[in-house]
Amino acid sequence: MTSWPMALRSSLQTGTAASVLSTMVLAALGKREAGSAFAPTNATSHWIWGDVAQRVSRPTLRHTAVGYLIHHLSALMWAAVYEKWFVNRRRNQRLGVSLGGAAAVAAIAAFVDYGLTPKRLTPGFEAHLSRRSMTAVYLAVAVGMAAAIHLRQQRGSTPQA
Repeated sequence: MTSWPMALRSSLQTGTAASVLSTMVLAALGKREAGSAFAPTNATSHWIWGDVAQRVSRPTLRHTAVGYLIHHLSALMWAAVYEKWFVNRRRNQRLGVSLGGAAAVAAIAAFVDYGLTPKRLTPGFEAHLSRRSMTAVYLAVAVGMAAAIHLRQQRGSTPQA
């Protein structure tokens, strides 16, 4: 099993991939469903700025940057869980195995975000996206994590403890 220090180090890659890909999906779906590519990411800043953040549709440092930072840190945290419990460092994993573990972590993240977390600390993009689109965002998190593992293993550059 992977140590927590190694999982945390490795999560910088997997979490960033998950964050970037899911933010691209948030932007595309936000544009389609809310008329703004920035509204779903801005809404995440409601952690800091309250409900007003969910009404901001243009890019701003205050809302877009803070919303992205919160989303990115969350992706890093879930990537560390994925790295710790689902990544086999002794041998290359098949892409399907990596994706299965990543999908499990993304499903846990969605359950925690919307089943256990108080509304004040939910991701916020539910204010702009349908359930189907929110599912697509969590799938993008999973694909991003699994793709990062697959690429890292293909390059043979697994971070060392």
